[in-house]
Amino acid sequence: MTYARITGTGSFVPEKIVTNADLSRALGEDINEFVSTVLGINERHVCQEDESTADLATNAAVRALEAADLTADKLDLIILATDTPEYLSPATSVVVQHRLAAKNAGTFDVNCACAGFVTALDTGSKYIIADESYKNVLVIGAYAMTKFLDWTEKKTATMFADGAGAVILRASSEAPGFIASKLVAEGVYHDFMGIYAGGAKMPITPEVLADNKWTKVRFAKKYPSSVNEQGWQQIVHDVLAKADMTLDDVTLFLWTQVNLSTIKFVMEAMNLPMTRTHTVMGKWGYTGSACIPMVLDDAVRAGKLKAGDKVIMCASGGGLNMACVLFQM
Repeated sequence: MTYARITGTGSFVPEKIVTNADLSRALGEDINEFVSTVLGINERHVCQEDESTADLATNAAVRALEAADLTADKLDLIILATDTPEYLSPATSVVVQHRLAAKNAGTFDVNCACAGFVTALDTGSKYIIADESYKNVLVIGAYAMTKFLDWTEKKTATMFADGAGAVILRASSEAPGFIASKLVAEGVYHDFMGIYAGGAKMPITPEVLADNKWTKVRFAKKYPSSVNEQGWQQIVHDVLAKADMTLDDVTLFLWTQVNLSTIKFVMEAMNLPMTRTHTVMGKWGYTGSACIPMVLDDAVRAGKLKAGDKVIMCASGGGLNMACVLFQM
């Protein structure tokens, strides 16, 4: 049997930093206490005017390739997860393929909002397991949501940031790498949060541009806290049940980096110490579809994961989409 193993990780953030103090001055009120203590964010990296999603993705991919000691021409497939694409069409993954000179790789994009990377990681793993012609797969999560921010709106401007993360999946005869996964969707929440202009439902018109509402990311309705607080626990237990494993078998639990308080709630509810998770929102803000590969790369480079350790990656995002995978490093 062929197994899908993670052999390299990489992440990248833009150089420009916006602190809570910067936002407090811009918004005309002190936002630091709530944003730092509840969300866990102290600062975030944001794209310059001439930076965009493909730039972030390419840089993260280069670092993952270096970590895996692999050249781009050895890639068979590139899967890129984002809901802030370079263009509406064509796919951002093909732009990255061109920049990497990954001439032998097929490509496609995945959009499951902030659950996109874990969904793409699940997909890439199964390509390797199902088809022996796929030896090396690059999976990227990339996010340039500040391009779609209304910087005068406190509840979005304080949260979102830009960045990218990537992993190399390699076919191996050594078990197990990828172990189990599950995808969940609850479409009743499809109109709760998103960028609703620019697609077929609401094409860009002079009137839409003048209104300047739905061309930006908006919370149209309030998500119930139970979506993540209960949903993360349930999907993790379902994935572990598939693998005939328990919480005790897992070294590290990596969650969507959207809210530190939610992570603390879930870890406590599962009777897990915070030492068994890792967070990066403090220095990088909320990077949506990129946050899981970014926190994974940061944990690897911090020495929190070693060969043989098992890691849960659980992500959720607008739609609602939720995805969870269990890997052995």
